[in-house]
Amino acid sequence: MKSPTHPNIPFQITIAPDKTLAELEVSLIFAPDSPKLGEPATAGESLFLQDHGKSRLVVSLGKQEKINQETYRKVGGSIGKWLINHPVQSVELSVSWLYEENNLDSLYALLEGILLGGYQFQRYKQNNEPEKVISVFLRTDSMSVKDLVERLNIVTRAVYLARDWAHEPANVINPVTLAEWTETLAEENGLTCTILDDQTLSKIGAEGILSVGKGSHTPPRMIILEYRGGLSDTSPLILIGKAITFDTGGYSLKDTTNIQGMKYDKCGGIAVIATILATALLKLPINVVGIVGAAENMISSTAYRPDDILKTLSGKTVEIISTDAEGRLVLADALTYAQTHYTPRAIIDLATLTGGVIVALGRVFGGVMGNNPSLIQNLIESGEASGERLWQLPLDEEYLQALKGDDADLKNSGGREGHAILGGMFLKQFVDDSIPWAHLDIAGVANTPKDLPYSPKGPTGFGVRLLIEFLKKFST
Repeated sequence: MKSPTHPNIPFQITIAPDKTLAELEVSLIFAPDSPKLGEPATAGESLFLQDHGKSRLVVSLGKQEKINQETYRKVGGSIGKWLINHPVQSVELSVSWLYEENNLDSLYALLEGILLGGYQFQRYKQNNEPEKVISVFLRTDSMSVKDLVERLNIVTRAVYLARDWAHEPANVINPVTLAEWTETLAEENGLTCTILDDQTLSKIGAEGILSVGKGSHTPPRMIILEYRGGLSDTSPLILIGKAITFDTGGYSLKDTTNIQGMKYDKCGGIAVIATILATALLKLPINVVGIVGAAENMISSTAYRPDDILKTLSGKTVEIISTDAEGRLVLADALTYAQTHYTPRAIIDLATLTGGVIVALGRVFGGVMGNNPSLIQNLIESGEASGERLWQLPLDEEYLQALKGDDADLKNSGGREGHAILGGMFLKQFVDDSIPWAHLDIAGVANTPKDLPYSPKGPTGFGVRLLIEFLKKFST
């Protein structure tokens, strides 16, 4: 079993210009106008052939005029799943046209799909088979392809780590163990990690995160992870993540259906940790700080209640309408901490914040909102490039009225109407207008209830590839 900081990736992509014997050849075809019986036509469909001892997997890209980067990614996912489910040890990809400079983005997408599509989480299965590694040979001596593969391996490791940690149940990962794992990750990769424990959080007045974690025997933690790759006098970009390691809803208890899968309420925070790991390994010339608010929202005699009034780290008071609107309290304190301890170039927060965003956007797009059109547009473009797409929601001031408190400055829930927007509007009250800020609500895309082309059922690692794509552009 791999350690938590070193996920098992079942593929090794090898640059092999010389003819190295592989068990299987994989080739791609465009769908013919009139496919013959059994001939793969739809993108991702495959046909396994054996002839004179040679094995070949023919995979369709679909109609040539409809192919884009996401097509290659999805087709790669189908290849990865096929390989992981068959007794294959080595494979040659016959895709020589993708080694040309103008096709490298398509090659990257195809390989990314293969690696992500083959992901499995089997740590707790008694019949867990020995970990296998499938060699994937690329017949080229291109340095550009070699560099591409090195980048891809780093990003894949980050996504696998995000998926692995998100899969872990609450009896394994709680706020304390998440902080410990992150410290180990930092030590191994030359990052700076600071952990604010519950006593420190109490001293500084972070009552938002403390209240959310009061009902659990495991106290909350604020995890600060720093990568300094830019000039020493350059202000950092700050990534903030919500990591509720399990969310019962507190006294506003979730029902049986909705409480299942609440271990995934930590996906935003874990995506932030994984993104900073990849940023460091890619050696991007940028300063980045990740701040993760980790807590467990439980019921007990010490838990916070509806009608409680909290004083957040900012000094603003919040009347609790629903203890199930807890993530915004954790993020509010993290946002304030970011602005009081750093001079941010920009702030991006990432959270499985509301069920309302699933009602609005389903499980295809994440929601994005904020105070800076340029930042939002850059994030949307990075989402399109990475396949982790975002859709902008409004944050007009008219929405604030629903969050005005009766007995406090704010209330933490304004009802179901515009639910995702109200979550973003609440957070906006804790951000200085002069600082570019964007809020990503990933509740609909952080995990999937069914297999997707390059993500099996469960956590997707959403946000990692998007943020890395954004940081690459932001650092230039």
